[in-house]
Amino acid sequence: MEFLLPRMILFCFFMFLLNFPPLSSAQTNGKITVGVPLTATAGSNSSWLSPSRDFAFGFKEIVPNSNLFLLCIWYDILPEKTIVWYPKDTIPAPLGSKVELTSDKGVRLTDPQGKEIYMSQSFSGTASYGVMNNTGNFQLFGEDSSSDPIWETFRFPSDTLLPTQVLERGGLLSSSQSETNFSLGRFQLRLLSDGNVHLNTINLPGDYANEPYYSTNTAGGLRLVFDELGSLYVLRENGNMANLSVGGVFLIDSIRGIYPKEQYYHRIKLNFDGVLAHYVHLKGADNGGWSPIWSQPENICRDLLVEKGIGVCGYNSICNIGENARPTCSCPAGFTFIDPNDHFSSCAPHFAVSCDEAQRNYTSDLFMFEEVNNTGWPSSDYALLTPFTEQQCRDSCLNDCLCAVATFREGNKCWKKKLPLSNGQVGQYLPGKALIKVPKQDLPRESLIFQPPNGKHKSKKDAVILMGSVLLGTSVLANFLLVGMSCLGFHPFHRRRITGISTPHQSEGFTKLRCFTFKELVEATDGFREELGRGHFGIVYKGMISNSSVAVKKLINNLMQDSEKEFQAEVNVIGQTHHKNLVRLLGYCDEGHERLLVYEYLCNGPLSSLLFGNPRPTWAYRCQIALGIARGLLYLHEECSTQIIHCDIKPQNILLDDHFAAKISDFGLAKLLQMGQSLTDTAIRGTKGYVAPEWFRNFPVTVKVDVYSFGVLLLEIVCCKRNIQGGTVEEAGEGMLLSDWAYECNADGRVEALVEGDMEALSDEGGKKLKRMVMVAIWCLQEDPSLRPSMRKVTQMLEGAIKVPVPPCPFPFMRM
Repeated sequence: MEFLLPRMILFCFFMFLLNFPPLSSAQTNGKITVGVPLTATAGSNSSWLSPSRDFAFGFKEIVPNSNLFLLCIWYDILPEKTIVWYPKDTIPAPLGSKVELTSDKGVRLTDPQGKEIYMSQSFSGTASYGVMNNTGNFQLFGEDSSSDPIWETFRFPSDTLLPTQVLERGGLLSSSQSETNFSLGRFQLRLLSDGNVHLNTINLPGDYANEPYYSTNTAGGLRLVFDELGSLYVLRENGNMANLSVGGVFLIDSIRGIYPKEQYYHRIKLNFDGVLAHYVHLKGADNGGWSPIWSQPENICRDLLVEKGIGVCGYNSICNIGENARPTCSCPAGFTFIDPNDHFSSCAPHFAVSCDEAQRNYTSDLFMFEEVNNTGWPSSDYALLTPFTEQQCRDSCLNDCLCAVATFREGNKCWKKKLPLSNGQVGQYLPGKALIKVPKQDLPRESLIFQPPNGKHKSKKDAVILMGSVLLGTSVLANFLLVGMSCLGFHPFHRRRITGISTPHQSEGFTKLRCFTFKELVEATDGFREELGRGHFGIVYKGMISNSSVAVKKLINNLMQDSEKEFQAEVNVIGQTHHKNLVRLLGYCDEGHERLLVYEYLCNGPLSSLLFGNPRPTWAYRCQIALGIARGLLYLHEECSTQIIHCDIKPQNILLDDHFAAKISDFGLAKLLQMGQSLTDTAIRGTKGYVAPEWFRNFPVTVKVDVYSFGVLLLEIVCCKRNIQGGTVEEAGEGMLLSDWAYECNADGRVEALVEGDMEALSDEGGKKLKRMVMVAIWCLQEDPSLRPSMRKVTQMLEGAIKVPVPPCPFPFMRM
């Protein structure tokens, strides 16, 4: 007996511990008084429970070990901890954030510094207490507990409806961006003022509602009801019910009979991919999971056709229906996802698409077709050719530089499509075949960008034709003179064409560019009417040449010698540079005092407009842009024939094409180095906030000044904040520079503060990629130029090819 007594005591104590809930979830009567807080704590979901313990309200960690939390309501009784409500207009809360009930603001969420992140929408009155009830509805009540709640989560749904929940006219559900990104998504369910329920997309970041891809046709509907038995219907003004699952798998009576509420949990969810589904979960089942019993629409790839935006999947992609009527997205041959981690993002081509002479006249030599059946992009057509054979369709697209895809259908119809392709889909309802134009496998990438290999022979042939034409049109005496001059080696027409260009322009790279007259560029720019921007040495205007947009840089005439140096540097050197991350120079004008440069036009403008706008660009885009800039600088420093120091790397000098690929622009401040040289002394150049310290110390300037500027830019890309938060460097003062803050955050082990709850950044490789980019930036910002890595090493570190060591303090001299 003496032996058994201690064991019995220990057993009772153990059973007591098993039945005692954690402190963070100890409240089980559902009632919460004003002033009682919850704190986001690592490794646990701090919450207030409903009396039945079915639901919990509080903090749920979004991704394990991310230290980012979502204020939400979830099924606490289920192993999946399924989220059923969250604020649509909030951001993830960092570790240490606090939520509490307040009498004047209702539910109030603050970060560790006390900054308000969220408060109850449309709250009025004075709250006395809150209740987490057994239906999954969190309610706030005033002093009179017998009256209706003054605020409740059921009135402000996110993407889910629960039994007993009602949606009034004007109410809506909004999807999330993905299963783990709870930012506002593109899909909506709306109960309109006329009583119809629509499923539609919106064009983020705005709220323009596109045409519906599903409609209930329930004119006169008062409210959308999800009743306690698990039936979803529109209640009309006359009292009739319009069941939304008609045409689906089950009718109301079937749902109530097969999935009774006593045995099953029910929920309606607007999924992140736009499919509205009714799910059930067997009570008491640990591994059963949620099962869909009906969904709308039946085929979202087919039914969703957006004229003024993207479809289910991104641009240049293909939508296909998978299991449970859920869509999957893929890229066609020759394309890959812009964000490899998001298969609902757009696809970008592997190859350059251009209508310059190299592609315009040699497309049949450069491209071939990949065939796919039952595939189409219905809203991307720009030409219908009929009656046409399949071979005629192939030839027409192959020799059209604008044509990216041709679809051949009905035996005689050819539809030509151009990029970007939208609303891509596959299905038996799309008969015929799609011909996707891709580069031939045996051609190098340069063949798509540079002049064709037979270009010189073509120009010589043109010269012979020109001379023959002149001979036929002149007198006999003149013909004898011309033939004699030709035999003696004189070629007056060829020589005249060359001597029309001044001596400094006779470089190999320069002669590949088109020489425009000033009159041509005046007409192309409509009298220099639309200004795109201005810099130290000129103003940039938008123009049109051969139905294509261009950017024309008009150099300032009164710069005299400096202007000439810039012109010669840009024309002779940039004319020989070819890289996908550099803005391409197309031509020039050198006529009297007028000097102009003609560049490709990039429709998405400077990086500064995207980076510091609202909303901020996705993490995937930012990573892609940073790596593109690094590769462009690597080319300038080490891979082009003449080494180039840019000297003014900043967001305004990074332009974005239609796929948001970054291209470095404006070589107006570039100091050129001949091969074999490594140092140059020059006056201070660049923009304050991006200029390396050696500029101010009369130290020799190397390519490391660009590395420093890239470090500043990389931090701006990571944080979506300007390096100088107010005015100039002098006005900013100590502690106002982004670089100072970034170093301190990295040293303190809290780099997540730099992205302010950007869930995508913090979940990418578990936050390792974010830390890697910050450490690379700090290495680039080292005050000692010899400690800064080369752009080749920077690129390798960003790609994850080599490990990034912990950087030292970048400005030890400034802090002494």
